[in-house]
Amino acid sequence: MADPVSKDARPARRAPSDIPFFLALSVLGGAYVLLIAAMLTADASYTPPLRLWQALGSPAIRYAVWLSLISCSITAILSVWVAVPLGYLLSRFDFPGRALLDVVLDLPIVLPPLVVGLSLLILFQTPPGRLVESVVPVTYAIPSVILAQFSVACAFAVRTMRVTFDQIPRRREEVAMTLGCSRGQAFWRVTLPEARRGVVAAFTLAWARALGEFGPILVFSGATRFRTEVLSTTVFLELSVGNLEGALAVSLLMVAAAVVVLVIVQLFGAEKVLA
Repeated sequence: MADPVSKDARPARRAPSDIPFFLALSVLGGAYVLLIAAMLTADASYTPPLRLWQALGSPAIRYAVWLSLISCSITAILSVWVAVPLGYLLSRFDFPGRALLDVVLDLPIVLPPLVVGLSLLILFQTPPGRLVESVVPVTYAIPSVILAQFSVACAFAVRTMRVTFDQIPRRREEVAMTLGCSRGQAFWRVTLPEARRGVVAAFTLAWARALGEFGPILVFSGATRFRTEVLSTTVFLELSVGNLEGALAVSLLMVAAAVVVLVIVQLFGAEKVLA
């Protein structure tokens, strides 16, 4: 009588090929990458570089560049000042209303930009807002540009700092406190120095978000030449008068700024912050 064939002697089944899976990933992801590359290529090749440089020489555009640089820098500084304590609070402590505070801080990220601008405009129609206006003109003035940028950019900075503090072990603070430091001293001497990369990432992201802000500025600040015009509203104004080359020149300038921001974020290892 023949011996039964052992199970181990049976030929192993070949695993199905992974080629269709990777092909599907490549097609779906590659289509989006090609779309972005095609858009940037079309922008760069639409008109000769010399004409783009001449368009950037417009006095109105130069004013928009300087106002954008100043307002975005002030916005980023204010955002970091607010984001560091809020990010630390949300990361380290569990308190009543924490979930609600988290939702409120994320609202500017998900709200339509025009709603943010309209809300700011209505805020300064209330008695407290009018009281502020009687001291410092805000609406349709330069302070309104900074406030409109800050109201959205700060939310991104808070999220960045919260993730940064989440990645720093609490034990280091606890060890510092057992050695005689107060919580505040442990924060300044141990936690904040370790969070410096996140602070740079938060500043950079807030600056870039402020640069691209359009809806709240258009509603709350307007788009007045040589007054409240920034780069994002310059694109709108140039398009409204049919100056496509001027709008394209400013757009490419903003694309270049975005590339610089992304490089800085990558250099400081903030991939997890953006997740």
